[in-house]
Amino acid sequence: MKVPFVDLKAQYSSIKTEIDSAIQAILTNTEFVTGPTVARFEEAFAKAHKVPHCVSCGNGTQALHLILWALGIGRGDEVILPSHTFFATAEAVHLAGATPVLVEVDEKTYTIDPAAVKAAITPKTKAVMAVHLYGQPADMPALKALCDAHGLQLVEDAAQAHTAAIEGTPIGGFGVAAGFSFYPGKNLGAYGEGGAVLTRDEDLAKTMRMIRDHGMAQKYHHQVWGHNYRMEGIQGAVLEVKMKHIDAWSDARRRNALYYDEYLRGIPGIQAPVAREGYRHVYHLYIIRSERRDELMEFLKERGIASGLHYPIPVHMQAPLAEFGYKQGDMPLTERICDEIVSLPMYPELTEEQIRLVCETIREFHAS
Repeated sequence: MKVPFVDLKAQYSSIKTEIDSAIQAILTNTEFVTGPTVARFEEAFAKAHKVPHCVSCGNGTQALHLILWALGIGRGDEVILPSHTFFATAEAVHLAGATPVLVEVDEKTYTIDPAAVKAAITPKTKAVMAVHLYGQPADMPALKALCDAHGLQLVEDAAQAHTAAIEGTPIGGFGVAAGFSFYPGKNLGAYGEGGAVLTRDEDLAKTMRMIRDHGMAQKYHHQVWGHNYRMEGIQGAVLEVKMKHIDAWSDARRRNALYYDEYLRGIPGIQAPVAREGYRHVYHLYIIRSERRDELMEFLKERGIASGLHYPIPVHMQAPLAEFGYKQGDMPLTERICDEIVSLPMYPELTEEQIRLVCETIREFHAS
């Protein structure tokens, strides 16, 4: 039996009638860019996260850039973020003209370490970007207290954490704003690119809506410099349909994570993910660690089991960051994590039988 890393066809098959009807309505109404369907999705997404304002856009990188742009963060400013994340987190800071300041993560949860953030604050620091990595919220209470004490903006990179929560409160409203991605493989995925920002700040939402539409408050009245960061109508239609299923899909991911936890227990050399108590981890990815990572991945591949790497090279070791003086050895914990992590198959339609096979194969490898 082969086990794919993700199976988007299985998800489409389960909602095919709804999706096809929604897309046909967009074509019939020629509602190709933003429009009523996108607005309905924005309302539903905001409601699901108990935040009043949602500003859709073209992708997750745009979402993070929109936030920093609207906050006025730019040249001469510093933004602190974890080195263990997708490159777009740092890229958004660079696009805003600010300087990314990279720090270590917590070893158990892989989210940004508040102590490392505190040590990195300088007079130039304007914001902290907390990444809810792999579907697990960062330590937002500690980060918010730290940012409030230093007068800093707290931004959430929630690209992988749709409907995740802390003590029952959904992410998206802990900071000044939160950026989401709807890349097809995400927990809530479009059929192409898509993104959104959530915020409680009405004025910030108004500014972002102008920026995403060439700075216009109304047609041909340009109030600020902007860009074309609008969401396509078809993506809004797909996401509106998927919003009806996101809770069930998130519950299925959490159920599958429990199966993994059970079947991986006791395997020497394997470190399973740790979920913070009271936190709703939505498992965009299920990450384990192995000191024999590369050999393990090859062993799985030979037996028809797909796996992935998220992310093998820390941001501080990526070529564009050399201009800021970063180099290998600067963050030994993050570097060690990136040498050991491997992503196992994870999607709502994954079966217990498939998960058992993955774990038995891992057990076989470590017994060899």
